[in-house]
Amino acid sequence: MAQTAAPATVTPAITPISLKAIAPWAVFFGVVMLILLYFVGAEQGATALISGEGVHEWVHDGRHLLGFPCH
Repeated sequence: MAQTAAPATVTPAITPISLKAIAPWAVFFGVVMLILLYFVGAEQGATALISGEGVHEWVHDGRHLLGFPCH
C-alpha cells in the first residue's frame, strides 16, 4: 500500500494594522467605556443627568460588583 503525502498547508502572512487605523476605534471605545463608567459609578448622585430611580435600578448590581457604594 502506497502512502500519500499530506498536502502542504500555506499560512498566510499576517499584515500589521497601523496606528492610524486603530486610533479612531480606540478613542470611540474609550469614550463609550467612560460613559458606562459614569452611569455605573456616578449617576443618581450630585451630578445626575437623569432624574428618577431608573438608571440606579439598571446598574445597581454592577455598582456593587465594581465596589461603588450606592446605598
